[in-house]
Amino acid sequence: MVKSNHWLEFLGTGGSLGIPIVGCHCAICRSTDPLNRRLRPSVLLNVSGKHILIDAGPDFRYQALRSNIDHLDGVILTHAHHDHTAAIDELRIYTLRSGSSLPCLLSSDTLRDIKTRFYYVFQIPESGVKVTTNLDPVLLPNACGEITFLGLKVRYVTYQQGGMEVNGFRFGNLAYVTDIKVYEDTIFDFLAGVETLIVGALRYTPAHFHFSVDEAISFARRAGAKETWLTHIAHELDHEKVNEFAP
Repeated sequence: MVKSNHWLEFLGTGGSLGIPIVGCHCAICRSTDPLNRRLRPSVLLNVSGKHILIDAGPDFRYQALRSNIDHLDGVILTHAHHDHTAAIDELRIYTLRSGSSLPCLLSSDTLRDIKTRFYYVFQIPESGVKVTTNLDPVLLPNACGEITFLGLKVRYVTYQQGGMEVNGFRFGNLAYVTDIKVYEDTIFDFLAGVETLIVGALRYTPAHFHFSVDEAISFARRAGAKETWLTHIAHELDHEKVNEFAP
């Protein structure tokens, strides 16, 4: 999106395997269109000069180098799946360089999961010198509501994906809702008045844990978003063909 005082940059919009998929020879994975090469889903949000990363998947190091992300003020995690949290360890350069902890907004369920997989990040070394990522967890207090994070008012909502808790977030008139399939109708109260919606859409055909393109379009229409951007896109979708198909 256009960079100004407030902007959002898509670092990745691919599904959990990324595109191209290792060993796949389909037309999309062999495509020469750079818009069909998709890293794992993540965005960088800038609000008045503060850089906030939403999700840190396995492609983050390359994403950070490509987008010249030389500092982060905070991180928001939508949920604990590998394609959204694998780069927790890669964030250590930011805390080593700053000499301070990195605020991380997340649910208690997500924290419990990453404390298991990245247990060493939360240990205090005998030397007292921490060389791993130094996260400062900021917990979402309820299933939905509003919290102030880095001076920014953030609204959030919770839904389930295959038994895992996932959070959608809203910043003013922009909402980021990925990895969604099953939800309560109250989510549209959360989305009321949204102008820009970023929502996951895996492929044309139905999926167990993600919207199809048609489902994402119906969801966006019901939310009343003025514009909608799709993310978490699998290798079944060709960029130009989807643009022709979408409203």
